[in-house]
Amino acid sequence: MSLAADIVVALVALLHVYFLILEMFLWDKPLGMKTFRLTPERARDTKVLAANQGLYNGFLAAGLVWGLWQGAFGFQIKLFFLACVLAAGVFGAATVNRRILFVQALPAALGIALLWLA
Repeated sequence: MSLAADIVVALVALLHVYFLILEMFLWDKPLGMKTFRLTPERARDTKVLAANQGLYNGFLAAGLVWGLWQGAFGFQIKLFFLACVLAAGVFGAATVNRRILFVQALPAALGIALLWLA
């Protein structure tokens, strides 16, 4: 079960690296605009905000990788950062788009459950 938990933690970390790339570097490019349903004007006007948001996603990914790096001692670190991801996902689903619940919050909740079971 510990391996399954670490795999989910790693996948959540990779997701947040992907979010970082989308928000920091591809926000005003075709993939970013398609993903976030943006017009070129809206992408241009919100690019700096998105980059800031992407940086925070990078911090979440870094924290999860740090927890993985710590091995058995990383339980609390992984739990903390997964809880942060879960909170961000629930807030995003409530305020931006319900899809965020499934893309961000659900994987974090699964990771938390697997951590506790391990």
